Amino acid sequence: MNYNQNKKIAQITSQTLIIGVDIAKFKHVARAQDFRGMEFGSPCYFENTKEGFEHFLTWISELKREQAMEKVMVGMEPTGHYWFNLAQILKENEIKFVAVNPLHVKKSKELDDNSPTKNDVKDAKVIA
Repeated sequence: MNYNQNKKIAQITSQTLIIGVDIAKFKHVARAQDFRGMEFGSPCYFENTKEGFEHFLTWISELKREQAMEKVMVGMEPTGHYWFNLAQILKENEIKFVAVNPLHVKKSKELDDNSPTKNDVKDAKVIA
């Protein structure tokens, strides 16, 4: 394991809210968990609009407060160009985010439930 990978891993602590977002053309879905994979709240569905992003940011703030988390890390599949707007909003709000390889998501989901079928809610959890 190299130094760079250790630095990346060290960013996730017990005080980090981890959010996985499955990007779609019109409506995205997000799920939140801690570093152990314990899920928080219900999935958040939001549109690729200013109002949708405001709803998403509010959802994050509420979960952060409820779970007493200090940091947030968002993971997302870079689907087409649909993720650009969300990335910009996260950057403006100083929320760290990472792009997750769609092939890794597909393979992980197949390992977890032996199901290659598309399911946005499951994908969001795998991404997180």
